[in-house]
Amino acid sequence: MLDKLNIVKQRFDEVSDLIIQPEIITDQKRYIALNKEYKDLRLLMDKRDRYITLSGNISEAEEIISDGSDPEMVEMAKLQLDEAKEALPVLEEEIKLLLIPKDPEDAKDVVMEIRAGTGGDEASIFAGDLYRMYAKYCESKGWRTNIIDLSEGTSGGYKEIQFEVSGEDVYGTLKFEAGVHRVQRVPQTETQGRVHTSAATVMVLPEAEDFEVHIDPKDVRIDYFCSSGPGGQSVNTTYSAVRLTHLPTGLVAQCQDEKSQHKNKDKAFKVLRSRLYDLELAKKQEEDAAKRSSQVSSGDRSAKIRTYNYPQGRVTDHRIGLTLYDLQNIINGDIQKIIDELMLVENTEKLKMASETF
Repeated sequence: MLDKLNIVKQRFDEVSDLIIQPEIITDQKRYIALNKEYKDLRLLMDKRDRYITLSGNISEAEEIISDGSDPEMVEMAKLQLDEAKEALPVLEEEIKLLLIPKDPEDAKDVVMEIRAGTGGDEASIFAGDLYRMYAKYCESKGWRTNIIDLSEGTSGGYKEIQFEVSGEDVYGTLKFEAGVHRVQRVPQTETQGRVHTSAATVMVLPEAEDFEVHIDPKDVRIDYFCSSGPGGQSVNTTYSAVRLTHLPTGLVAQCQDEKSQHKNKDKAFKVLRSRLYDLELAKKQEEDAAKRSSQVSSGDRSAKIRTYNYPQGRVTDHRIGLTLYDLQNIINGDIQKIIDELMLVENTEKLKMASETF
């Protein structure tokens, strides 16, 4: 393991030197990427230092014990040996996890889409609840959210809402939320007090850069129309809203959130790029899932992943059989405990696959 860590140290030294070079500092994109790599490698270097210390403690203690000339020193050495031998396997597991190559998608910002599914007005209300849940969660993480487009439900909530999330490791955290979410509760419109089941679909699209997805302008039909959402006097008077149709795939992206036609066009292209990128990513995930039968990222976007049961106050994640009786806090944005469990399952799978190399 130390050999692997020494190879990582060479890269760490290289990155440490690069991030202080003037030409790197002026290249913002490269500087940000190297800075992130530096932080990840720094964590491994701290673990390496600890690994060297513990290995040294074991060798030193074994030497004192085998010498045996000083009973007091032998007793202290035995304690040191026990402590080090207990700590080393835990540290090794942490290092193994950190040595697994990170998915480059995980660092990306995302475009999230929430669409009301079966359940009529109640599904729209639930889609609104999910949007608020994610908005509060993102706020707690210090991430920025920005609405791109929305279509309001007739009784509240949203038939559909798209928003972008930017911050650190956003896709790596929120990718677990993609799929069908179900709610079981008595709708506000229900007079008999019967529990109904409604659904909403959540999509999490990694934000694609211009260089990752090339869109030929000839392949895109651009339509301009009057904005129908909030926006003051300019609503329904100027053709500021933009709809893009990608002719080869039939994918549509639109934005009417900004008053400026140019800004709406930029945002719509961002969504279209992300959707095209996600198409390719979905294919790759399906191939990966076939290889490793992953529980948490199968690539099946239509899978029912979670149920929010209001009468029982419970939330169940069906992928890992996790049930928590904490619905009120979860729907108010406290979803980290669920994400942590899903990450644990995914990391365990990755460790199994990587175990042959250690």
